[in-house]
Amino acid sequence: MPFDISIEPLALQDIQKEIDYYDEQQIGLGHTFEEILDNHFTSIETNPFFQIRYDNVHCLPVNKYPYMIHFTINETDNKVTVRAVFHTSLDPDKWTDR
Repeated sequence: MPFDISIEPLALQDIQKEIDYYDEQQIGLGHTFEEILDNHFTSIETNPFFQIRYDNVHCLPVNKYPYMIHFTINETDNKVTVRAVFHTSLDPDKWTDR
């Protein structure tokens, strides 16, 4: 049974910021990034049990981009919550401090 996925508002802000950045670099690149993220979200819905990186937070690397999707799983409710989409060079603890 697929999991329901929700994206926290701050994670949506992360995503939009990254899309805007890539579109500034090259028109259409932000759209490509968004499509790749959408494919990853679909993967998470069907199989969310990727590696736990810290404090029950799972992380999935974004193909071709230096970002990780940080998410938690509520197995009781079959829900996945995307907490952040964060650049791999940044300290992951920073998104928890927001």
